Amino acid sequence: MGSVRDVDLNADLGETVDGMPTADDEAMFAVISSASVACGGHAGDDASMRASVERAARFGVVIGAHPSYEDRANFGRIRRDPSASDLRASVARQLDALEAAGADLRYVKPHGALYHAVSADPVQASAVVAAIADHSARLGRPLPVLGLPGAIVEAAASAGLPFVPEAFLDRGYTAGGGLVPRNRPGALIEDPARVADRALRLAIEGTVDAVDGTSLTVDAASLCLHGDTPAAVAMARAVRAALDAARIEVRAPW
Repeated sequence: MGSVRDVDLNADLGETVDGMPTADDEAMFAVISSASVACGGHAGDDASMRASVERAARFGVVIGAHPSYEDRANFGRIRRDPSASDLRASVARQLDALEAAGADLRYVKPHGALYHAVSADPVQASAVVAAIADHSARLGRPLPVLGLPGAIVEAAASAGLPFVPEAFLDRGYTAGGGLVPRNRPGALIEDPARVADRALRLAIEGTVDAVDGTSLTVDAASLCLHGDTPAAVAMARAVRAALDAARIEVRAPW
């Protein structure tokens, strides 16, 4: 029989800091369909970007850019307020860097604090989208934007860029549909069985439980695991096994 449906499984990878990888990228690339690759803002360097390109080709994984605030000291997880022009230029540099490493860019997913900022802040959302639109024009095709709903959706639509919603398998949700801040209880989920169950519910039912037990409806075409979570590989393998067993095809939509 064929698959019940298909879903993208993405991971944030290539997040090398001071020459040291923060994840087992080799193991993660083997089970995902899309890799959001750090391109110098919060992590990553020329060598790690080239390594990600090589792994993507070897495992048949699609590459997306994972730009962030240029804040390596805080891994891009602290909100910054650069001018719109500076933010646009920063994102452009990061997209260019990953492409220069040989990547065939297929989408863009902001990282960390920038990811949340573009959901809430129309100015930062527009600046990020402007950089993506510029790059899209050079490529001759629109680069989809991956993220959480919010200001970024309207900004992407205004620029003629597709927006693809995602859900997180290893992060807790608030009752309002946001992510639990990393410094609060329930922010991280590291049990492979629980994460695999969340993946099945999201893929089949489009629902996920918030930390208070509220059942949330989530429209997600892509499911994310963070490569730097300690149990990332075990979780990724459990998720892939569960999706395969349920005849849900893991496939990039890009």
